[in-house]
Amino acid sequence: MPETTHQELDPINIMSIIASVGVFAEYNQSPRNMYQCQMAKQTMGTPYHNHPFRTDNKVYKILFPQRPIVKTRTQTDFDIEEYPSGTNAVVAVVSYTGYDIEDAMIINKSSYERGFGHGSVYKSYSHKLNENASQNVRGVKAGVNFKLLNNLTERQKASVNRQRARMENIDTDGLPKIGTLMSKGKPERVDFDTLKNRPKITKFKDSEKARIETVRLIGNDNINPDNVNISSTIRYSRNPVIGDKFSSRHGQKGVLSVLWPQVDMPFTENGITPDLIINPHAFPSRMTMGMLIESMAAKSGSLRGEYKTVETFQKYEGNDIVDHFGKELLKKGYNYYGNEVMYSGIYGTPLKVDIFLGVVYYQRLRHMVSDKSQARSTGAIDILTHQPVKGRKKGGGIRFGEMERDSMLAHGAAFCLNDRLFKSSDYSEGFVCQKCGSILS
Repeated sequence: MPETTHQELDPINIMSIIASVGVFAEYNQSPRNMYQCQMAKQTMGTPYHNHPFRTDNKVYKILFPQRPIVKTRTQTDFDIEEYPSGTNAVVAVVSYTGYDIEDAMIINKSSYERGFGHGSVYKSYSHKLNENASQNVRGVKAGVNFKLLNNLTERQKASVNRQRARMENIDTDGLPKIGTLMSKGKPERVDFDTLKNRPKITKFKDSEKARIETVRLIGNDNINPDNVNISSTIRYSRNPVIGDKFSSRHGQKGVLSVLWPQVDMPFTENGITPDLIINPHAFPSRMTMGMLIESMAAKSGSLRGEYKTVETFQKYEGNDIVDHFGKELLKKGYNYYGNEVMYSGIYGTPLKVDIFLGVVYYQRLRHMVSDKSQARSTGAIDILTHQPVKGRKKGGGIRFGEMERDSMLAHGAAFCLNDRLFKSSDYSEGFVCQKCGSILS
């Protein structure tokens, strides 16, 4: 062996870990592989296996993950398949109903009801229980057997317990019971405010409903043993809704446009209905042949009951990968190219063309319409300018900026402009001094 200064351990190392996890990447147009490398980081996946012990600020988790039928050696070598980020879906490529126009996709309603794409978002936050303990002012958690509970009088303790007893979701320690469904305005905890000498109720602020996942007490022994922090994790249920984003591993992203009843879905002669329908127009311009090959390979793998471990730039007999998987499908009695005769779920008659049907690993992405929808009629305004505030959290407006104004001017839509920039935004009434002309506050 010649002496070398550098050796490449494996040809696959020319790609990043994320790129080498993508199957049949060499059959895709290059930019599509780059899109997938970005989207792999945005999946609702399996980020860890020690969920009860973690307090991450925000975590997106998929609830029923599967390991892909078609995977690369990298996935096995680096244990990536132990952290699955998607589901194997039966995918039909057909323009059906018009709900899959552009990059929209149809999901089988029964697949959704069986858990396809279901996920949760977990948020953790903490707060100090006795912030003023250093100044001998102690807000105390109701009923908890801490040393500092002795500082409350019997009357104060009774006052706290009376408050707590009125709230069915608050436990004996003044904190919410695990599993409680929280909604806006519901009591989240009961402390004792020693300054005002009465119980202090903190209410749940978020407008979206959530469940209490865990409640932890965190001691602070070093500075002041009486100081206790509370850490809570809450769980938002995020099952797919119209407008949520999905993607295959080939940069083919799309949004859910309708949950179509299974009885109206097209079906094969074996009675199989697809979990997902995507539009044929997604392929010609994007040239993601890798996805079509994955569809055939995973279909073959599911029929043979085996995982397919493939490798980027792998050589196949006669340099013909379609032939390789086509022959496997033929042996199982399926069409060489993965096409099947499908019947209309509405009329029961055969569709006039063969439909390409196979299995593709689909990912649920973290971009959800619930996090992005924003609308208001009137609402909070800035004190200084009297314009609508910005920000979705604060119930603010969407900025109609200079470029939007220019578009309106170009259209000659002067009255619309007046409405947007004056009536809906800057209009306010005030008092002006008739003698000096100054504005009175």
